[in-house]
Amino acid sequence: MSVTPAWEVQEHAGATSWFQVRLAFEDGARVDALAVVAAGQVSIEDVKAWPALSLADLTVLADWIEEPLCRACGMESYADEEPEAPDGGGEPGGARHARPAWPRGIEGRWLVAREYRAAQEGGLDPVLAVMCATGHSRRWSLRLIAQARDAGFLTPRHARR
Repeated sequence: MSVTPAWEVQEHAGATSWFQVRLAFEDGARVDALAVVAAGQVSIEDVKAWPALSLADLTVLADWIEEPLCRACGMESYADEEPEAPDGGGEPGGARHARPAWPRGIEGRWLVAREYRAAQEGGLDPVLAVMCATGHSRRWSLRLIAQARDAGFLTPRHARR
């Protein structure tokens, strides 16, 4: 993780500073954010992520960047005031990933097929269910579904003539 000052604007009452924040995860995922510090408060102005962040990841983004950003700004972190229990994603400050770990190979295809069938039986969008389970984009999830079909875990899309 890196925090670098982007620019600063001096005002009568103080200064407004912008910082570029970059998170790089072990699985190749990346999050870039533009944070603004003004009047002792921090806000996020822009976020770009590859692959896209889920809503759950977006809600913990502030936790990921709070301490290093406050150190770069010279502010106190709020982490000491409000201790939070980890929510199954590991210990606070530990290694985090933008998407959940997903097994490769035949086991991953079997899990894709299981998610797909469970969503179909529940009347939900099966592709969206695979996207949520794997953390991959729609295109990549469709590729995983096709691989599960080729492996024989799902029925063929069209009847062969």
